[in-house]
Order: sequence, then structure tokens, then C-alpha cells
Amino acid sequence: MQQRSDSQSNLMISAMAGAFLGAAGLAWWLLSQAERRQELQRRVRSLRFASEPLASPSQAPLAEGELQNRVQQLNHAIEEVRRQLESLSTAGSSDR
Repeated sequence: MQQRSDSQSNLMISAMAGAFLGAAGLAWWLLSQAERRQELQRRVRSLRFASEPLASPSQAPLAEGELQNRVQQLNHAIEEVRRQLESLSTAGSSDR
């Protein structure tokens, strides 16, 4: 009789441990799904923002010369930022 009681209590403990582990696994899975959903929504929002036109529809399109001028300005700005980053990285490595 004692052995049957011990096996029943062991079975009960095992069942409770299994239920606890299952609940923990389910909670982890639900949290990871919620995080994935939030990340997906963030990406969709950023894509929507990036796809919005920069100029209002009432503005006339840029002429070919103006467009080339803007591209050159952007290239110069990118080059300047790259130089600044390179100078920061070399300054940071020389401090060590």
C-alpha cells in the first residue's frame, strides 16, 4: 500500500512539474511571438515612412541639372561624414 501511495505522489509531482514546464514553454513562445510581431510592425512603419514622397505633389519635378546638383551635394555630404567617422575611429584607436 505504501508503495502505491509513493508512486501516486511521484506521478502527481511529475505531472505538476510537466504542467509547470509546459506553461513556462508556452509563455516563452507567446512572448517571442509578440516580440516578432512588434518588430514586424516597426519594419512596416519604417518602410511606409521611407516610401512616402519627399516632395509634395504640388511641387514641380526637379530639372535634370537641379537633380544632378542635389546628387552632388548629397555625395559631398556623405563623403564629409565618412571622413569624420574615419577621423573619429583613428583618434579612438590612437587613444588606446
